Amino acid sequence: MDFLRRLENERLVFDGAMGTMLQDELAPGELPELLNLKNPNKVLNIHNAYLRAGCHILKTNTFGANRLALSDSGFSVNQVVIEAVALAKKAAGGADAFVALDIGPTGRLLAPFGDLDFEEAVDIFSEMIRAGAQAGAGLVLIETMNDTYEIKAAMLAAKENCNLPLLVTFTPDSSGRLLNGADIQTAVCLIESLGACALGFNCGFGPEQLKSLLPELIRHSSIPIIVSPNAGMPERINGKTQYHLPPEGFASEMAELAGEAQIIGGCCGTSPEHIAAVVRACKNIAHSPVTQKNVTAVCSYGETVVFGGKTVIIGERLNPTGKPRMKKALYDGDMDFLYREGLEQVEHGAQILDVNVGLPDIDEEHLLARLVCGLQSVTRAALQIDTANAAAAKRALRLYNGKPLLNSVSGKKESLETILPLVKKYGAAVIALCLDDDGIPETIEGRIQIAEKIIAAAAARGIHKKNIIVDALTMTISTGGGNARITLDTVEYLRRKLGVHTVLGVSNVSFGLPGRENINAAFFSLAMRAGLSAGIVNPMNSAIMDAVYVYQALSGADENCAGYIARFSSQDQAFSAAPAALPAAKNAAQEVSLQDAIVRGLKEQAAKTANAMSADTPAMEIINAHLIPALDKAGKDFESQKTFLPQLLMSAEAAKAAFEALALRMSKQGGVQKKRGKIVLATVKGDVHDIGKNIVKILLENYNFQVIDLGKNVEPSLVLETVLKENITLAGLSALMTTTVVYMEETIKLLKEKAPNCRIMAGGAVLTESYANKIGADYYSKDAISAVRYAEETLLPAAKFEEK
Repeated sequence: MDFLRRLENERLVFDGAMGTMLQDELAPGELPELLNLKNPNKVLNIHNAYLRAGCHILKTNTFGANRLALSDSGFSVNQVVIEAVALAKKAAGGADAFVALDIGPTGRLLAPFGDLDFEEAVDIFSEMIRAGAQAGAGLVLIETMNDTYEIKAAMLAAKENCNLPLLVTFTPDSSGRLLNGADIQTAVCLIESLGACALGFNCGFGPEQLKSLLPELIRHSSIPIIVSPNAGMPERINGKTQYHLPPEGFASEMAELAGEAQIIGGCCGTSPEHIAAVVRACKNIAHSPVTQKNVTAVCSYGETVVFGGKTVIIGERLNPTGKPRMKKALYDGDMDFLYREGLEQVEHGAQILDVNVGLPDIDEEHLLARLVCGLQSVTRAALQIDTANAAAAKRALRLYNGKPLLNSVSGKKESLETILPLVKKYGAAVIALCLDDDGIPETIEGRIQIAEKIIAAAAARGIHKKNIIVDALTMTISTGGGNARITLDTVEYLRRKLGVHTVLGVSNVSFGLPGRENINAAFFSLAMRAGLSAGIVNPMNSAIMDAVYVYQALSGADENCAGYIARFSSQDQAFSAAPAALPAAKNAAQEVSLQDAIVRGLKEQAAKTANAMSADTPAMEIINAHLIPALDKAGKDFESQKTFLPQLLMSAEAAKAAFEALALRMSKQGGVQKKRGKIVLATVKGDVHDIGKNIVKILLENYNFQVIDLGKNVEPSLVLETVLKENITLAGLSALMTTTVVYMEETIKLLKEKAPNCRIMAGGAVLTESYANKIGADYYSKDAISAVRYAEETLLPAAKFEEK
């Protein structure tokens, strides 16, 4: 029986941890994957032990077998992966088991927030997957992911290099969010859109901690669920990292989760004994069937927009048609202008931004991708990729971080043949225009027939109807008195009878007429009454947005009229400006303060504004009165989860641009900017993962601390030597791997003995506060901003900038 059929009919069991079982064979920091070649019998014996325990799926010993990790090992990716698959297949040969090619994260943060290019990440994963598929793996497991963009890179690599069933697990924090701020719903939206056959949680926590997160996963998932937690939380016992749940305790807690999961297993700290206990404890527990949620949704990297509740607002202003200033910005490459236009729309209520750069004599493929990626660096809003250029659509869909909305496909033969394959490959939702090679039908029936034609063509390519949002097409009433009624009746049929969601470009209805806002608002209200799911509108137009809030209050969609009251209760609300005042308001919005530029992550604007301010304001005054307060606001927004890591990093980059502009001015004037203190950072010996350390470095530097970055895989003696030589009073240590914590402890012990005046903050995925305390750290840094706060507390009794 093949894997997918078995998954439909029974609960399957993964093996447990490979690294835990190999820990005694490894020198601290040694890569477990190298034992495939150095000690293959040990790896084979572990596979056999898990099979005897009753597991159905063996994970190959390839979690970190990517070229970044193996670069100094003397072995190639092909060598390590092919041997790993061979060992797992040898063990599974006599058993009724599957071999999953195990792929973990690269250990690097992807651009624009890190330094790893998306296409390079795809290539890194592709190399592993080609080797694994060639060697005969039966499944691909992408696991322990905490960044949606890296998930997408790995999933595309799998789709482009094999036809194997694809499973994906991710590792949220205690609040249910990934490193980049994605919630569980958003992770599910992305993973399902790209064609995984199962998804779920692994690592990070024990079963008890995952219990509170599982209901949210179940609520949103329409595919089988995987639960592979750790054996509790890590502890330091007799110099070794151990997990506190014994086999029976782990199995008891897993039994409470098993009824909701179609695949169960174990991660860090679990052994064959743990898996055997789980098999015994769960064998008579029936699991719930998978339920199809049939939700139409798109997402960015950080949040999901669902169609079918309140009317979705799609901001229309990032389109050069009829906008001379925007045309100029596109031709000039003035990206900050475009970013500000997008941010203003989001601040005025847009949930999705339409992005269109179509102009004559412009490289649309390059510019659309650049703008899509740039917008995603400053806003969490979802994007609608709006282009008639198939090559531009392909590039933008590929680079978009999330599940995109593509505008559009039509009933034209060429459109169906070129656009639908892109929709399928990149997991997009798509707007379907009710026009074909004969043009736009003048009748309701004609438009419905085209919609049905597109839906059928999409279904033939494996695209579900829930991913089709139909545009019935708004025609101006100035050329035909029945045009609005035809559109409204078509919308109602599509929503009520055909069961698809709908969208309209609302303002087209009033083209060529005076008082357009009155017509647009009334038409929008009628369309919502007819069942319109989303409107492509100008969210900065108060008449349009007022219509939305009024309709939602009248229709009962706005519970207790809370949204209506919030909008209209105060004359100071930004949305309550009269339509006549809108042009001035929009122009004013283009000029932002230095603090706003930094908080929004607008690098070019921050540098430009700082430079202009320094013409008549001392640089140090600008730093103390504007820059640091802006960074503090960005930090507080992050701490309160108003924003997340991507916004924090872009704020830091904008502050850096402003700092550099001011530093240049100061150097010309003979001034010197005094640093706030020196800090040593290092990823400890044996550990090649430095995402966390690099994020901390970025923020510390932008708070004007001098950071001495010793890099990764750093000897304890080098940390000590640097601390003594530079008279350092604060050091930060990072570790991701359980096998390298021994070196963190050794480094801390050495510093305590030889440099007692140096305080030590420790962080990393493997650490908890109690664990950090146990190995002697002075402070546990749960995230980058907490490291900054501790640095300020430790090094800055009077946290102000001074000038020499």
